[in-house]
Amino acid sequence: MTRTILELHALQTVPPSCLNRDDTGTPKTAMYGGVLRARVSSQAWKRATRRAFHDLLDPTDLGVRTRKVAELLAERIKRLDGTIEQAQAWALAAETIQNATGSKIDIPKRSAAKDGPEPAPESKYLLFLSAHQLDGLAELAVEGRDDIKTYFKDKTNKDRAKQIANSRHSVDIALFGRMVADGADINVDAAAQVAHAISVHRVENESDYYTAVDDYKTRETDDLGAGMIGTVEFNSATLYRYAAVDVDLLRRNLGKGQREDQPATEPVRRAVEAFVQCFITSLPTGKMNTFANHTLPDAVLVKIRSTRPINFVGAFEEPCRAEPEIGGYIRQAAERLAAYIPQVEQAYGLTDQAPCWLLRVGENTRALSALGREMPLAALVAAAGEEITRRQDGA
Repeated sequence: MTRTILELHALQTVPPSCLNRDDTGTPKTAMYGGVLRARVSSQAWKRATRRAFHDLLDPTDLGVRTRKVAELLAERIKRLDGTIEQAQAWALAAETIQNATGSKIDIPKRSAAKDGPEPAPESKYLLFLSAHQLDGLAELAVEGRDDIKTYFKDKTNKDRAKQIANSRHSVDIALFGRMVADGADINVDAAAQVAHAISVHRVENESDYYTAVDDYKTRETDDLGAGMIGTVEFNSATLYRYAAVDVDLLRRNLGKGQREDQPATEPVRRAVEAFVQCFITSLPTGKMNTFANHTLPDAVLVKIRSTRPINFVGAFEEPCRAEPEIGGYIRQAAERLAAYIPQVEQAYGLTDQAPCWLLRVGENTRALSALGREMPLAALVAAAGEEITRRQDGA
């Protein structure tokens, strides 16, 4: 069966930084090829990508992942019917969410014992709902406002709540999935897979010793020591980043068309273009104020396949080594990737002239030129969107 798989391969050099740290504050690492590599977890980069969506997409195309979902729903309920009091709005929201998702909504124990007004109820775990789903559930809650518990004893109304929670998924839910522990029937399988980014070379974490000076100290009356001292760990690396999107699953998650005034292919095109742009340009924000490591990829290869996704991290199983006297890893990494990709594709019979586009910067990435059509970011994003649209039209 012919599939549509979109792949992104990126080489990105990051200066001293701590993009993603563990519970001890140490930059994350991984053993690969027998040596220690810098690592940025897939979760960290997916979070950065989702945050970047907010600068690109309309809020109605996005979702919210929170335990405070009852508060969000209550706000919508009150906007629909201004006569509903706050406490009633929370009660309506809690009952509606419980019936839609199976998740229990209650006053958090940490807040229940405190004096003062009763806090809003929360879910036991994070719930991920789209703006459209929240709007639909709010309408349902207002409809049953007179006796919400009796309202949902009617199986038809309960089924409507579940149907609303399991349709019109937002771009971020469709791409990254959703797990509802108490309502597996409304889980969403993620269409996007993101690999842990790892360095193409060996790394050693370093430690920066820093001090902070007390501005109010005076030489005449105070000691001259620092106001505080500390250390922060960091590393620098040339990373290989990889992600793949199952466009067929993305299409099923989103649905063909959510508005009559747009083509049926529009939701998928918009989601793919947003993912390509935001995955390329996003950056986890760990210790960003400390290191200001605002870099962009040196090279990005975007491929569309008809079989299965392929991660080419094997090109770096033997770690790159800095060039004598010159130093640096990006030239060697580009050459390794340029040689490895066609070797794998030829060995497995995958040379099917799949569309491939390349964004690259500088002479050190020239070796990649043979792999795809070179273009700047805006053109690359548009080309990927056009090809996805063409393939949907032919489906």
